Amino acid sequence: MKMRGSDSSRRFPRAFTFGVVLVLYAAGAQGAETPIPHGTLELVAENRWVNPGHGFYLGLHFQLEKGWHIYWVNPGDSGEPLRITWQLPPGLNPGVIEWPVPRRLGTSSIVDFGYEDAVTLIVPVHAESSLAEQPLARLGAEIRVLVCREMCIPGRTQLSLTLPVKSRPPAPDVRTRELFAAARKDLPRPAPQNWKFSVDDAKDSFVLAANVAPQVTQAIFFPLAEAQIDNSAPQILQPLASGFRLTLRKSDRLLKPIERLKGVLVLSGNHAYLIDVPVSKREAQKNNSGTRIHEIQSSKEGLRK
Repeated sequence: MKMRGSDSSRRFPRAFTFGVVLVLYAAGAQGAETPIPHGTLELVAENRWVNPGHGFYLGLHFQLEKGWHIYWVNPGDSGEPLRITWQLPPGLNPGVIEWPVPRRLGTSSIVDFGYEDAVTLIVPVHAESSLAEQPLARLGAEIRVLVCREMCIPGRTQLSLTLPVKSRPPAPDVRTRELFAAARKDLPRPAPQNWKFSVDDAKDSFVLAANVAPQVTQAIFFPLAEAQIDNSAPQILQPLASGFRLTLRKSDRLLKPIERLKGVLVLSGNHAYLIDVPVSKREAQKNNSGTRIHEIQSSKEGLRK
């Protein structure tokens, strides 16, 4: 699932401190921990070298001070996700961030989606065969990130990491093996193929229905796109023998109908799944059917006359 960045016109209902912008550099075979507002950031690689013609993974490892957080791809009611500007040699092509399951943060009236404490954002990178012509690959990235608690502080940092280029199967880096393994455990996975989902567009809400097993007693949905659901509204779960229904109140900022509901569904036991479900216009279809029946009846009455 491709995850987008944030809209630069986003409203921020918090107090911001804009006086802190950091530009720092970290270099070497293993990126050093670089200070950001109320935390550190490190660029790490899963393997010890790059193998031309194959893919590999980088990670952005955040360690935040207690109570401070950064944002998911959909930040919720305030904030914005991080922005990356890659500086890579020709032949290295980065993919999109693989976002871990976020947490609900904020108050009863403002709910954000993000991460506290420590989190690693994984980024896949493909190395073309032409990369074999150079012995070293220097990977650079400029990171812009918003770190928040009661106030939000924007930070900017420049990271770099140098890896050897070798035409042989890569060896995992023992220093980062556990970091990547832990990060992958927090990634949402595709829902099982035998699970069935549907979404009805009701007047003031979306009703997500699922035919799943075993029985679900807890469910929470994180929408991928902003301004679709009311983030602070209760998500009403109705367990069923064959699955469940989850009612999601629409956002006041939703200006037009949506065709698909995309996001992360977290079920009992903290099992998280990526879902992408078409939205059914059943209410509209019923209304149209009723109008059509009325038109036919009127036509028959006209013919009798």
